[in-house]
Amino acid sequence: MSRARPSPTSGGPCDGFVLIAVLWILAALATLVTIYSVHVSGAATAAAVRDEALLARALATAGVELAAQRLAAVPKEVRPTRGDLAFRRGRARVLATFVNEAARIDLNAAPKELLAGLFVVLGAQPDDADTYAERIVAWRAPSGDATLERERSRYREAGLDHGPRGKPFVHADELWLVLGIPPALIEQALPHLTIYGGRPDVLARDADPVVLAALPGETPDGPAGNAPPLRRGTTPEGGDAVRVTVRIDFDRGGTRAAEAVILVRDFGDDPYRVLTWRDDLDTPPPLRPPQETRR
Repeated sequence: MSRARPSPTSGGPCDGFVLIAVLWILAALATLVTIYSVHVSGAATAAAVRDEALLARALATAGVELAAQRLAAVPKEVRPTRGDLAFRRGRARVLATFVNEAARIDLNAAPKELLAGLFVVLGAQPDDADTYAERIVAWRAPSGDATLERERSRYREAGLDHGPRGKPFVHADELWLVLGIPPALIEQALPHLTIYGGRPDVLARDADPVVLAALPGETPDGPAGNAPPLRRGTTPEGGDAVRVTVRIDFDRGGTRAAEAVILVRDFGDDPYRVLTWRDDLDTPPPLRPPQETRR
């Protein structure tokens, strides 16, 4: 009696294992395809962001250069102290606004009275404001000054590993290192301060309301028929340092902003030099038509 042999075409246990293996391979391939598509999409997005950042920097540089050329094209005596200009390049609209840096309070030159007035306007009590102003004046006092030595001992008593520089502020952000000024007050004060004004007074006609309110005294009465007299602590003339803020609006959405302080002066081939540059600004106000410049 012969034993029946299984047909070559009939199913067996091995067939099930093969099917499972094939399904696992297909699932793995699908996963790889998904991972690859996510990688490609992420790379494309990163490239787009990088391209936008490069374009924004180029447009910001163009905005600063156009503002500088506009200022350098006229004699200093009739140079505008405030203005703006708008243009379009490629897929973006650009607005560059400029204001003379003399419209801010100079940390290295402002008298104690003006500094204290700023802190009072920002909400500090008068006695506290005087103390903060004294600390700023002491920070920039020259080495060997008795006030500077007293201040250094206060910093040591407070457990700080630094003290007053005994030199001018090298950046407005050094205000964070001055002893005793509340951080919230520093944040409020910085937009109204500079180290590039180079003068103890401020350009009142371009100063913001906070700076104007910080000025000492009232406007004196002047002779009839004459131009309105200047308030104490103000000047009618701007300096060589100018702050340029550039806003870039892309057609596809998204906004970037940059800010530079430039020195407009005859440097031979270059009409200006960059003193400081920031790309990480909060978005400034929306684009608006260019305004008439002031002189």
